[in-house]
Amino acid sequence: MRSIIASSLLFSLASSAVIPPSRNNGKRPYGNQTFNVELGPRPYYLVDNMDDGLLKEKLQSCSKGPFDVSDFVIAHRGAPLQFPEHTLESYSAARRMGAGIIECDVAFTKDKQLVCRHAQCDLHTTTDILNRTDLASKCTTPFTPATDNGTEAEALCCTSDITEAEFKSLCGKMDAFNPNATTVEEYLDGTPYFRTDLYATCGTVLTHNEYISLVDGWNLKFTPELKTPEVEMPFEGYTQQQYAQDMIDAYKNANIDPSRVWAQSFLPDDIFYWIANEPDFGKQAVYLDERVDTPAGYVNATASIPDLAARGVKILAPAFFALTKLDNNTGAIVPSEYALAAQEAGLELITWSFERSGWLNEGGGYYYQYVKPVINNDGDAYTVLDVLVQQVGITHMFTDWPATVTYFASCFGLE
Repeated sequence: MRSIIASSLLFSLASSAVIPPSRNNGKRPYGNQTFNVELGPRPYYLVDNMDDGLLKEKLQSCSKGPFDVSDFVIAHRGAPLQFPEHTLESYSAARRMGAGIIECDVAFTKDKQLVCRHAQCDLHTTTDILNRTDLASKCTTPFTPATDNGTEAEALCCTSDITEAEFKSLCGKMDAFNPNATTVEEYLDGTPYFRTDLYATCGTVLTHNEYISLVDGWNLKFTPELKTPEVEMPFEGYTQQQYAQDMIDAYKNANIDPSRVWAQSFLPDDIFYWIANEPDFGKQAVYLDERVDTPAGYVNATASIPDLAARGVKILAPAFFALTKLDNNTGAIVPSEYALAAQEAGLELITWSFERSGWLNEGGGYYYQYVKPVINNDGDAYTVLDVLVQQVGITHMFTDWPATVTYFASCFGLE
């Protein structure tokens, strides 16, 4: 779907719009300040890279904005395409790019406090803990270098290995590691080719409560994900249900209206717990459905959708590859069986994660696997997003770089 026609016009157009406090139907008051949503060049690059057609023309027509904060846009871990995930800097960048909802993946520390990390045991790849002589020895598996016989370097550091105070002393970095490293410095240096270390000097890591205060102060909305524990539960007497309750209690204690919160989990029992015990939060609980990752799991997940609806689940969120397929006759991208089953059951669909695939010139990898034959340029990302919005009917999109989805949302009036 590669277009040969190149245009320099889009790069010369404005990429920001001043939003007065009254924009978005008054939903985003910023006090007496105006707030600039700034998108930078990437959305224009993607539009320029698209095949010629009506969608490209529509997106080109929106090049001057205005660009608004949109709840359609969920900042997946902040803005981790270029900023260390789940840090103040990453969240601030996401806000600047128009994300209306910001995600905190929630894990617990040794003293059972909640912090923002994508996984309970990712500190060795997302922070500088291995460079910290006072903390590295506390890791579940301290660093072991790669060997000449082909054994890869190894380390495993978990939030549950350290206290909240120790966690707060860490610096966030881009999520990466070098499996061939023989030193800690080499191990920490493995940022993927399509990302950057430009902003990774020392990301400010956040507790869950700090995240709530930050996002609330911006008048934005929340989507905390209760991360599946990587330690045996109960953990020193801390049960899964208490963990699930503690996450919700943080919003209740901060007087956050449940309508502003989309609690997520990959574990259906967490969703059922919230539905039964915290119904005001449970009605927006998001079941992250990873069963679709295998062909058999996809079939079973699709067949189970009516039962999930009967048990009170209202929102499903698989990876977006599971929501589209290619029409056998036309080769067009169309809604998948899973998407159609969710529509039939009256369930809302949220999906993840845009801007997480790098270059799309060779098919796009994991997130584009069911439509790979027609994906061969970066602009095809917008083609898939359009199908997800217009035909599948998704209500929110997680993205690693909110600017690209904000551009689309503003162009199509997705608030």
